[in-house]
Amino acid sequence: MSDDFGPTFVTVTDEDGEEITLEYVDSLEYKGATYTAFFPAEVEGEDAPEDEFGLVILKTVVENGEEFLSTPDSDDELEAVYNLFMEQLQDSFEDD
Repeated sequence: MSDDFGPTFVTVTDEDGEEITLEYVDSLEYKGATYTAFFPAEVEGEDAPEDEFGLVILKTVVENGEEFLSTPDSDDELEAVYNLFMEQLQDSFEDD
């Protein structure tokens, strides 16, 4: 994905019904599934949440022919995908 036109943002709803705006970082395939990494977006006029977190990794899940973003199924899956994203991001900085 190119940054020629600026960052890409998505808004998701968490399990508590709260909307969260995320900035797209990158996507990758792992064991037949697509994972997307985001950073929480800073929303103008709002304070950063107290429990601010870093990289958000969501898995694309298809249900009834529709794509949804979901959290990885296990901590092991999350850790493996996180490590792949970190390697990919590190490689992209080394190429610059």
